[in-house]
Amino acid sequence: MATERGLQIRTAINKQGWEDAEFPILCETCLGDNPYVRMMKEKHGQECKICTRPFTVFRWKAGTKGRFKKTEICQTCAKLKNVCQTCIFDLQYGLPVEVRDKFLAEQAVHMPTQQSNKDYFTHLANNNLDQLSLPYDQTVGNTILEKVARLKPYYERNKARICSFWVKGNCTRGDLCPYSHEKRENQDEDDPLNKQNLKDRFHGKNDPLAQKVMNKIQNHKENDIKPPADPTITSLYIGNITPDFTEQDFHQIFVKYGPIQSIKIISQKSCAFVNFIARKAAEEAIKDLYGNFNVKGIQLSISWSRAGKNQQQQSEFQGYNIQPPQENPPQKSQTEKQINKLGGIVNYSDDEDNEDNEEQGGQN
Repeated sequence: MATERGLQIRTAINKQGWEDAEFPILCETCLGDNPYVRMMKEKHGQECKICTRPFTVFRWKAGTKGRFKKTEICQTCAKLKNVCQTCIFDLQYGLPVEVRDKFLAEQAVHMPTQQSNKDYFTHLANNNLDQLSLPYDQTVGNTILEKVARLKPYYERNKARICSFWVKGNCTRGDLCPYSHEKRENQDEDDPLNKQNLKDRFHGKNDPLAQKVMNKIQNHKENDIKPPADPTITSLYIGNITPDFTEQDFHQIFVKYGPIQSIKIISQKSCAFVNFIARKAAEEAIKDLYGNFNVKGIQLSISWSRAGKNQQQQSEFQGYNIQPPQENPPQKSQTEKQINKLGGIVNYSDDEDNEDNEEQGGQN
């Protein structure tokens, strides 16, 4: 397009940074249980609910009995937070962003909320997305998140919403109605889960579902840090360690809680035991480090060592197939019988063959 002076007008300058994708970023739950998914694609169909940039919208039916769903945020925002474009849950653990970011602490990615800062941030992120160092791979091995994670698909979330006309008794579509005609149990109008907000879930603030999960994590924490009944147990178990950990690394961390009797590292099992002199020092250490025990960029697990000294020593030698000697070896007793019977020299190789034949004959 040209003006009367012949100067060309660039009509596509405002489309710079608009997203064009071939397939969405989705979790297994949102895809549904039907392996043959048919999607409708609309290029630049709507603006992202977070960064307000136009992006490619996908719409599909989530399973055989699920409702129609569509993508809500762009792929740039989804990659920055490692979430699904539809449900805005974490792709690794299936948990709300607020729960996951609590364990990432200062390494969590926070996006600005003001429009001017948001546009500048998303523009830089979109151009350098492949070069960004995102911290989400560092949550691997987090025992707390693994306990509350939803690793299997939860297709109940894809159920159709209740038909408002059916509630009033005015729905005339019958079986052709795409909405649900069944009453849901345990529905409370004052339930905070009915007031979930997509932006709050993405930014990890004031999410009622995240608060419900955090209460569940608190219950797990109380059970894990509860001291054992045996007052003589003063050792802590450290898991998920790597071969480059040394006793000095753990000594610098735990010595501030009290005197340490010994530190035992078992590299074959990727674990370590820290033995305190006082029981109170061990209690303070596990209470302070549980859930945020990060050393050398690795999230470590910590718990009480429930086994006693004898059981602990046995676990160290597990897998080495060490057996105590028998008082009367069967080969010797069998040899003595043959000597007394024959009164001569016995070939021990023949004796072993006879024992094998007798065992096989008894089994047959």
